Amino acid sequence: MSLNKRKWFGLFVATLIVVFSFTSSFQSFVNFPKEIRMFESAIKQLKLAFPLSVIVSSSNPEILEVNGHQDEFKANLSYPLTVKPKKDGNTKVSVKLFGVIPFKSLDVNVMKDIKVIPGGQTIGVKLKSAGIMVVGHHVIQQENGVTVSPAEKAGIRAGDLIIKIGNKKIKDVTEVAEIVNKMGKKKEEIVLDIVRNREKIKVKVNPLYDKKAQLYRLGLYIRDSAAGVGTLTFYDPVNHNYGALGHVITDMDTQEPIIVGDGQILYSNVTSIDKGISGKPGEKRAIFVDEDHVIGNISKNTPFGIFGKMDQQPINGVINQSIPIAFPEEVKEGPAEILTVIEGQKVEKFKIEIVNVVPQKYPATKGMIIKVTDPKLLEKTGGIVQGMSGSPIIQDGKLVGAVTHVFVNDPTSGYGSFIEWMIRDAGMLDDEKLKAS
Repeated sequence: MSLNKRKWFGLFVATLIVVFSFTSSFQSFVNFPKEIRMFESAIKQLKLAFPLSVIVSSSNPEILEVNGHQDEFKANLSYPLTVKPKKDGNTKVSVKLFGVIPFKSLDVNVMKDIKVIPGGQTIGVKLKSAGIMVVGHHVIQQENGVTVSPAEKAGIRAGDLIIKIGNKKIKDVTEVAEIVNKMGKKKEEIVLDIVRNREKIKVKVNPLYDKKAQLYRLGLYIRDSAAGVGTLTFYDPVNHNYGALGHVITDMDTQEPIIVGDGQILYSNVTSIDKGISGKPGEKRAIFVDEDHVIGNISKNTPFGIFGKMDQQPINGVINQSIPIAFPEEVKEGPAEILTVIEGQKVEKFKIEIVNVVPQKYPATKGMIIKVTDPKLLEKTGGIVQGMSGSPIIQDGKLVGAVTHVFVNDPTSGYGSFIEWMIRDAGMLDDEKLKAS
C-alpha cells in the first residue's frame, strides 16, 4: 500500500471512530455504570444498545433478578437489562460475550427501603447550647484608668464554648455571674473548660472588679440559646425521626455552629411575608402557636439541618403517606415541587425547576440549583425567602432534597441539598452505605 493510500486509509478509520463515538451505542457503553445503589422496591433499566448476544449472570442470585432471571441466562443487548431486587445485599452482575469474554460488570448494592412523610410545615425552633457561647468581649475599667477584658487577655475568643467554670458544669448564663463574683472575691484564679474547634482546652483567667456593676467580671458577652423559624423537611413514622431546615444553625454574632445541649420544636403560624427582591432576601414572619405544645426535641445540629424525635405525625400536611427518598444520582434536571407554608399553617405545593444538579459522592451542601416557577409563590414571596429553608423538594413521587439558601441577587433561585445527607444525619442510613455510584 502506497504512503498516500495509507494516509487516506488512516483518515477514513479516524473518521469512523469519531462518528462512532457519537452513536447511542458508544455513549451507552461509556456511560454504563460500574456500580449502582437501589432500594428493595426499586426497578432499574440499564441500556447498552449493542446488537450483541451475551450471557448475563449474578454472583449472588438471591439478591436480585435480571430480566426476570435469577440464574445465568442469554440476552440480546439491543434491549435494556431490567434489574429488580429480591432482598437487600450486594452482588455483581456480569455480562460476557460467548459466555467467556468479559464485556461489562456491575456492582449492585441493594438497601432496605427508606420511606418518609414529607413535611413543609413552618416550625418554631428553640435551641439551647451545650454550654455557654462566647459572643464577644467587653472591657472593665481598672483603678489606674486602664480598660481591659480579662478573658480576652487570657486568650478566650468569640465562638468558644464554656462548659465548666472551676469544677462546675455550666449550662445557663444566669449561673456565670454568681460563680465568677464569688471566686473573684476570694481572689481565686478561675479555670475555664472550653470547647474550641471541637477540641477541649483549659484557660486560666483572673476576674477584675467592675465598680459600675459592683461585681467581679470576666469581660465577656455570652449567650446560651437561639430561637427562630424554619421548615420541617420529613417525618419518619416508623422510628419517629425528623429532619428540618436543611442547613446548620449558627450563632448570630459569631456565625459558629451551635453545639446542641437541648432543644425543642413547636408549631408556628405564618403571619406575613416580606417579599424578596434583588439584593434583599425576603422573610417569613411567624409566631409560635403554643409555646407549651412541644412537638419534638432537637438532638443534632449539622450542616444539613436539625434532627431529633417527634411524638406524632405532623398536622396540616399535603402528603400524609410515606414516599420513597431518592439517591443523589437519581435526581435530574427538570420540573419538581416544593412543599411550604405562605399563610397560617397551611402547607401547599408549588412548582419549581431543578436547573442544575451537582454530582456528589459524599455529603456536601449545595447539591442542586432550583428556580421557583409557580406564579402564586412568585407573587406572594418573590421566590425563596428566609424561613423557607427545609422545604421538601419532590420529584417523580420521591423526596429528593430540601431548600437551603436563596440567591441574594435573584430571589427566584437558590440552592437545595440532597435528601440522602439529611437522612444520614437523622441516623436512618449507615455511613458505610453512603458511597454513591
